Amino acid sequence: MIQASNVTLRFGKKPLFEDVNIKFTEGNCYGLIGANGAGKSTFLKILSGELEPNKGEIIMTPGQRLSVLEQDHFKYDEYPVLDTVIMGNKRLYEIMKEKDAIYCKEDFTDEDGIKAAELESEFAGMNGWEAESDAATLLNGLGIGQEYHYKYMNELEGPEKVKVLLAQALFGNPDILLLDEPTNHLDLDAIRWLEEFLINFDNTVIVVSHDRYFLNKVCTHTADIDYAKIELYAGNYDFWYESSQLMIKQMKEANKKKEEKIKELQEFIQRFSANASKSKQATSRKRALEKIELDTIKPSSRKYPYIDFKPNREIGNEVLTVENLSKTIDGVKVLNNISFTCGHDDKIAFVGNQTQAITTLFKILAGEMEPDEGNYKWGVTTSHSYFPKDNTEYFTKEETIVDWLMPYSPEKDATYVRGFLGRMLFAGDDGIKKVNVLSGGERVRVMLSKMMMLGSNILILDEPTNHLDMESITALNNGLIKFPGVVLFASQDHQFIQTIANRIIEITPNGVIDKITTYDEYLDSDEMARKRQALS
Repeated sequence: MIQASNVTLRFGKKPLFEDVNIKFTEGNCYGLIGANGAGKSTFLKILSGELEPNKGEIIMTPGQRLSVLEQDHFKYDEYPVLDTVIMGNKRLYEIMKEKDAIYCKEDFTDEDGIKAAELESEFAGMNGWEAESDAATLLNGLGIGQEYHYKYMNELEGPEKVKVLLAQALFGNPDILLLDEPTNHLDLDAIRWLEEFLINFDNTVIVVSHDRYFLNKVCTHTADIDYAKIELYAGNYDFWYESSQLMIKQMKEANKKKEEKIKELQEFIQRFSANASKSKQATSRKRALEKIELDTIKPSSRKYPYIDFKPNREIGNEVLTVENLSKTIDGVKVLNNISFTCGHDDKIAFVGNQTQAITTLFKILAGEMEPDEGNYKWGVTTSHSYFPKDNTEYFTKEETIVDWLMPYSPEKDATYVRGFLGRMLFAGDDGIKKVNVLSGGERVRVMLSKMMMLGSNILILDEPTNHLDMESITALNNGLIKFPGVVLFASQDHQFIQTIANRIIEITPNGVIDKITTYDEYLDSDEMARKRQALS
């Protein structure tokens, strides 16, 4: 068990948290949610002891061990991979090193023997003899094979380091597990393994994630940060979202009825208060009026952008034909003889580990890169907009957001563009911000604004949820579901793919797997698994 008691944290005059009281208990997995800047990661740091609150305290069950997902990917560069994982249990690792140091002594004394015996006893009690095999099991589950286990961390690539640090956090069955964005940079297989691990994990888990599917899969409770408080709800993210929307709707309807009753009473009082025969009734109704109170709805501080793609022209039957596309980059054949056709009702998710291949294909289709071999043809009624994975080159000039968007606006009017930006959460003077200083999330919202203004009937989107908060992801998700045109997209967001795509294409080193199906059905299909194996 871990508990926050009257926790307050202020930065300047504004409180990030104020008198927060919340208790996290064994056997539950808590999804910590909130708008950007609400303090999700900060609260995890308070729970872990990394950050001291201005007031209040964190209470843990005595003797329990807390484990945190390390965010510094270079911290363990000088250590072997297995050692790094075992360091997840600090005391166990200390015993291992202390034992080794004693046994390496040339002048081994009786005192050393007694100390070694004590350490051996403690070591055995902590299941130390299985430590290396347990660490190896975690690494293998996350896709870090045996050939990496004895390498040093500085020999690993970024995604591999992330997996090792995740294994470190999970190692040794911690009593309390704090995970900040654990699915970032993980491949699909690793995410699915982690989901199963957490579902079967019996202790306390508190997780921050922008991956709604992941939260829905693993969480038993939702802890919502809003207005410097944290409210606890039973159920996963979707249950919380649907419940909160329903609650707001019901409160609004209740208030509407009350408003109608107030209006009726006011009219009666006004009409008959001067009439002697009705004065008693008027007085009683006035008393009734005084008793009616409207329930105050405190709207969430979350803000959802308005994302609605409306094509200027209906798409015809001929959409896109791709024939034998190949492309070599830096001596590596990224695309190898890729062919497919696209229908006017298709929303295609391009999936798999060949992310460079997907990005290259999208660049070719958007006209930003030429293929080495093969060709592609767009239908005469088509118009397309492209959302690149890396948008840095689009935001290098010192111009305002309004000026940047003006060439794409159907109305060459600053007031119109400002109004459009307001719906995309650029309020007030945000429109005169220089584009070269925008955050990652702001750039994405500007790119989406451009795409909406263009009114294309085909959207090409390469990882559009990167840098977005959950509210913006939800808005984009719903916008693409409603979109009446064709969508070609790639994403690491499981729910995004599942709810938008009606067709899945996986690019492998030796060809494509193309299936009209949902994402979940595709992942669960034995046939698709065999094809992937054969083509990789």
